Amino acid sequence: MKSLSFKQATDRLLGHEGGYVFHPNDPGGETNWGISKRSYPNVDIRNLRREDAIEIYYRDFWKAGRMDDYHGAIAFQVYDAAVNHGIRHAIRMLQRAANVHDDGYIGPISLAAIQKKSVTDLLMLFLAERIQFWTNQRTWDSFGKGWARRAADNLRYGAEDT
Repeated sequence: MKSLSFKQATDRLLGHEGGYVFHPNDPGGETNWGISKRSYPNVDIRNLRREDAIEIYYRDFWKAGRMDDYHGAIAFQVYDAAVNHGIRHAIRMLQRAANVHDDGYIGPISLAAIQKKSVTDLLMLFLAERIQFWTNQRTWDSFGKGWARRAADNLRYGAEDT
């Protein structure tokens, strides 16, 4: 199984997330480094340091999503989706791609199904779930172009990682 380190994945992810934004159409509200006020109401988002965001990424997304249990190509895609959509949404997308019940929690049945699928099939099915999710968002008109670019970048990463 090809691995991808947390640092490698985070360097890529930061290329998608950037710094402070407070877009009026973003349901997450204030966002900095991909960390939103809606998800982290007790964090000073405007002054969130990159290092602090990375600590949140590791604890609440990388470890919580069990990224070390997946092939590196899958780990990055799920990690990127977790930061963008929330950990439970990302896991549910992965479970649907693996054709198991999508409860948002990785247990032995989900893990076995994920590991049974070919990496390329799982990668394509996961990205299809993600693109479909984006297109169903009411904020597509505001953010769709950026999401499509992110999907294109992730397809390139997927090709590099497999």
